[in-house]
Amino acid sequence: MTKQDQLLYFRSPTCNNHIAMALRTTVPTCERAITRCTAPVRVRSSALQRRSIHTSPPLFLDFLAPSWRSQPVYPRARTVPSTSATSPQQRKTFSSAPRNLAKAITNPRKDDDGNEMLITISPRAAHRLTAISEKDGNPDLALRVSVESGGCHGFQYLMSLVNAKEVDAAEDTIFEDEKAVKGDYKAKVVMDEPSLELLKGSSIDYTMELIGSQFKVTGIPGAKSSCGCGTSFDIA
Repeated sequence: MTKQDQLLYFRSPTCNNHIAMALRTTVPTCERAITRCTAPVRVRSSALQRRSIHTSPPLFLDFLAPSWRSQPVYPRARTVPSTSATSPQQRKTFSSAPRNLAKAITNPRKDDDGNEMLITISPRAAHRLTAISEKDGNPDLALRVSVESGGCHGFQYLMSLVNAKEVDAAEDTIFEDEKAVKGDYKAKVVMDEPSLELLKGSSIDYTMELIGSQFKVTGIPGAKSSCGCGTSFDIA
């Protein structure tokens, strides 16, 4: 068939009739094919809907929920300053409590200006001497403090426990604390005259440190310097 014959054919009524018949035959066939393809989809969708309807809701495990869900929110507490705070005086150590002058019960002495040479005994030292007296059963226990030349600063003091009844009344001065810490015993300190001249106005203390506990002389008025251990000092 030539091109001219083809053009005449497509323009003729016969061609139109053939096209119409082909469409009437093809369209229903396509519709049936589409219906067959989409039917399983509708069936699966309906099945999923039925499954979702009859399926129980998922459990909520509250212990797996974030922690903020189970923790109540409380209002922030206000900080109120305490009115019972320890005062500076209450925070002082036991040895820094007010010291009373010990009384010279034997052979009191005076310096060149006519002033009585006195010392003090700290409460800590008094407690320690009282404990030693009770342990040893010696009501006449006394702490002897003597100064001699030597040490790294020129003078050093030595300490020993003695019996107050065995001291030389002409050479030694016995100081006794005004108050008894426990029972009838009063802390006692013994010094000879040269030692008292160097240590007058000082205090007998008892310190407790990591390296050990010991009696010490503190606050020597005439001391210009002292060593780290505190037992050696220099006089101005």
